[in-house]
Amino acid sequence: MFEKLELTRMAQALASHAGARMGVIARNVAHADTPGYKAQDLPTFASVFKADGEAMRATRPGHLSAGSAMADMHAENAPGREAPNGNTVSLEGEMVKSVEARQSHEMALAVYRATSDVIRASLGRPR
Repeated sequence: MFEKLELTRMAQALASHAGARMGVIARNVAHADTPGYKAQDLPTFASVFKADGEAMRATRPGHLSAGSAMADMHAENAPGREAPNGNTVSLEGEMVKSVEARQSHEMALAVYRATSDVIRASLGRPR
């Protein structure tokens, strides 16, 4: 039932993007002292979702699909100042990005919960 709702599909894709971005951020922090390491980041959710277009609507029975562009997300080198050792990781910048990713994930969960509450109410089932 939920896989037919565009809003829940978008919320799931946003949560997936936020989780993948947190993984990239964690990798950047882990390599903060590695000489020559270039910080990476994922494209914004809006650009990935927009690029996916109509593919977000296509699903298989019983399975929520995040679409082809979400599946093909790859980390790209993020712009930043280079340290003398060639490293471009800024711990302050990574902290800001991690807060943005956490907020995106929380928003996706809030949308999913609200949608569930509306569906439960329409079915006459209490919380």
